[in-house]
Amino acid sequence: MITKELLKTEIDKVQDKYLEALYQVIAAFEMPRRIVAIDRPLTTKESVESSWHDFIKATYGSLADAPITRGVQGKYEVREEIQ
Repeated sequence: MITKELLKTEIDKVQDKYLEALYQVIAAFEMPRRIVAIDRPLTTKESVESSWHDFIKATYGSLADAPITRGVQGKYEVREEIQ
């Protein structure tokens, strides 16, 4: 089971340059509470696009030290032709 103490321990290991991105991820889980607290819900296209762009800016390059790589292409089974 993951506890808050375990998460805090892992957060302490995160490099400083990734703290802003990590904060954005954590804040995303708080978003429902924040929406209730403001007068106008964040449902407009502009606010959604703004949030998305902020997220991209904050996380861009965060996998530079561990890039995603594509695995070996698998082989598909040969099936009967559809008629």
